[in-house]
Amino acid sequence: MNKNPSSSPQAIREAAEQRFARGIAACLTERSERLPPGIDERLRFARSTALESARRQRALRENEQGVGSTAAGAAIAGFSRSRWWLRLATVLPMVALVGGLMLIQDRTMQNQISVAAEIDAALLGGDLPIGAYRDAGFAEFLKSPPRE
Repeated sequence: MNKNPSSSPQAIREAAEQRFARGIAACLTERSERLPPGIDERLRFARSTALESARRQRALRENEQGVGSTAAGAAIAGFSRSRWWLRLATVLPMVALVGGLMLIQDRTMQNQISVAAEIDAALLGGDLPIGAYRDAGFAEFLKSPPRE
């Protein structure tokens, strides 16, 4: 199955657009000979503006598709073609936020463990008998704030 690249839908569309553009240009050229001088100058300016705009649009399209006319253009086009940096820039702040929250949680947990260990060491190192730990009043004593 041998496909002719000129028979693709895009090539057919471009050929039709070019025929249409040539027809319009021929009509405009034929009618421009009968225009007053002021209108002729305004049309010339509008045509040059439209052509410049079309050139800029074409250049932008080529850069987006990765076709550059210069080395710098090729480098920029290659950069815009690969979107990994955009994904990285989107995901990186989320990863940093989750990592930071995990570090905060770990630090808080370590502080709570450290405080509990200090309390246990103070209680176990004290002169209390074992029966005092089973007393319901002792649990309330531990929950109450220290008196100074």
